[in-house]
Amino acid sequence: MRSGPVTFANRAEEDAFWMGEALTEAARAAKVGEVPVGAVVVHNGAVVSRGCNAMVAGKDATQHAEMRVIKAAAYAVGDTRLTTATLYVTLEPCAMCAGAIVLAKVGRVVFGAWDDKAGMAGSVGDLLRHPKLNHRPEVQGGVREEECATVLKDFFRARRS
Repeated sequence: MRSGPVTFANRAEEDAFWMGEALTEAARAAKVGEVPVGAVVVHNGAVVSRGCNAMVAGKDATQHAEMRVIKAAAYAVGDTRLTTATLYVTLEPCAMCAGAIVLAKVGRVVFGAWDDKAGMAGSVGDLLRHPKLNHRPEVQGGVREEECATVLKDFFRARRS
C-alpha cells in the first residue's frame, strides 16, 4: 500500500491511475489460476485495501475481489459505511457484489470492463442505481476498459487451449 495520499490533475487521471492498481491485483489473481479480477478501495487519496478474486483458493464462491476489499476497507477505516471511499474494480460488479456495495454505502464505484453476462451496473441490470434502494453510489464504467477486458479474454483463451 502507498504511504500517503496521491493527488491528481483531474478525475479521469485519478481513475486511470487507481484502475492500474486494480489491474495489478487482477494480474496477481491470474498468476495463481483465479479469474483475473482485481480491486482496490481508495479513501482520502490512499489505498486502504486491495485484493483479487480468491474463489478457487478459498473454495468459496463469495470470494470476489469486491467482497474481499470492501470487508478489508471497513476494518481499515473502522466503519461499515464507506461513504467517502471509491471502489475501483476491473470488471463490472455482479449482483452479489453490487448488493455488498450498496450495503456498505460505498460512495463511488469505478469499473473497467463491462460484463454482459452478470454485470449489475448497467449491463444485465442496474442494482447500484436502483431507485428503490436507500443508497446509490456514483458509478463510472469503462475506465481502462480495453485493458481490463483483455486481461480476462487472455486468461480464458489460455484456459481453453
